[in-house]
Amino acid sequence: MRKKKNPVKNVAPLKPLNYDVKVILAWAEAIGGNKEMRDFLTANGFEELGMFCYALLLKDDARDWLKENGYAHLLALIHGVEGNKSALDWLELNNFKLLRVIALAGDGEPAAYHWLEEHGYLEFHHLAKKIQEVKDEIEENHNDMHKFGAD
Repeated sequence: MRKKKNPVKNVAPLKPLNYDVKVILAWAEAIGGNKEMRDFLTANGFEELGMFCYALLLKDDARDWLKENGYAHLLALIHGVEGNKSALDWLELNNFKLLRVIALAGDGEPAAYHWLEEHGYLEFHHLAKKIQEVKDEIEENHNDMHKFGAD
């Protein structure tokens, strides 16, 4: 079992997250496995979104990169998706309510999906769905004795 790391110890100052809807939708596609989209984002000023994709796939070097380069809030989103309550609390405490809701939705919380829809955040609803699909696939693979250790 993976030891849950504190997502906010020894982090660089946080950078703002201001993305056009098209970038958010491209990010969702990259999360869903579109490598060309991930590489495009990485090469065009959105390296943090490419690293997020790797970090979601449990790549420790990408998680470290997010923490060290001002994107600990994106790392906290991932930890929140993984059910880490302290990460969710940190997002709330630091006024990242939208990221907290995305994390809850990405962890399969129906009320969080409803909140995103109700507040007109359809692009983030789509993003959370892609995150949930990846997270669920990772969990399924980890629970499948035939695939144990395959990643």
